[in-house]
Amino acid sequence: MKLPWWWPFSRVPEVTPRSLALELSAVPPQLLDVRTPLEFEQGHIAGAVNVPIYDLRDRLPGLTLDPARPVVAICLTGHRSVPAVRLLAEHGFQVRQLAGGMTAWWRARLPDVKA
Repeated sequence: MKLPWWWPFSRVPEVTPRSLALELSAVPPQLLDVRTPLEFEQGHIAGAVNVPIYDLRDRLPGLTLDPARPVVAICLTGHRSVPAVRLLAEHGFQVRQLAGGMTAWWRARLPDVKA
């Protein structure tokens, strides 16, 4: 059964916060933060682009994501990024979500940017 694109629960490929931090120091993936603008302003990973999950489907054609580069979808806890991963995968992107979201990133004491 194919789930609706917005369904927030299922298994999708993930990357841990520490693994992502290491990737960012080498050849960084594209970062897509699907939280609200207010959440994004309160702290995000440097280089992330903010497109709230409720706007992603409509804004995806206008995003400048490179299909040849991997994408990591980010939310607060790892629920809103699930539909983002599925949607991007349907459009041919190699995509994973940040396991545990920004909550796990902060718990690992990794750096963020405040707008």
